[in-house]
Amino acid sequence: MDEQGLPRKEPSIRVTHNGPYLAPAGISLSSRVPIRNEAGEPVAWRAGEERAQAKASALCRCGQSGHKPFCDGSHARWAFDGTCTADRQPGEARRKVFEGVGVTMTDDTSLCAGYEYCDRHGGVWKTIAATADPLVRDELLNQVALCPSGRLQASLAGKALPEEPRFAQAIATIPDGPLWVMGGIAIEAEDGYRYEVRNRQLLCRCGHSANRPFCDGAHFKIGFRGP
Repeated sequence: MDEQGLPRKEPSIRVTHNGPYLAPAGISLSSRVPIRNEAGEPVAWRAGEERAQAKASALCRCGQSGHKPFCDGSHARWAFDGTCTADRQPGEARRKVFEGVGVTMTDDTSLCAGYEYCDRHGGVWKTIAATADPLVRDELLNQVALCPSGRLQASLAGKALPEEPRFAQAIATIPDGPLWVMGGIAIEAEDGYRYEVRNRQLLCRCGHSANRPFCDGAHFKIGFRGP
């Protein structure tokens, strides 16, 4: 409830018609950069400086702005088609379930953005069979938590809700990649539909995802560049 006793409206990012994302005032904007080990495997994320946005922000999603991550109107010159194409079913309908020992992992492949945190140690789909070993279980939970899109989730035995990293509501750019939306900010399509609220989600900003507004890794294929 707000100070006047009215229901508090949760912040949302609005997808405009063939235009930018509109992010509300007060949401911080920063960056997240993958950290890799000597073998070239991603093992963590490095957070950049957070900058609170005093005003609502228009964030580019066509990939053509000369002022990334902000919109400069390029979508109109490019005649960008930003029609939202993502499935509107509950994520539960898409998630495959993988049972381990003391842990259950689910996988929504439609949200894969290709960041490979899941691939170490032979891949979480393989190592979940060895989760009787608490060290293996802990490492699997760590890998799942590092997945920026929320494709992977994991729940411990006896707990109804997935284990999730604690995020303040924020938006981060991943260099040459998508916008990482953290902390359960709603995403609202141009027709007013609100997608299922998730703690971790990636929004396309290269303009070529087949799962708009969400990222599907297309930025890797087209060689997208952006800070």
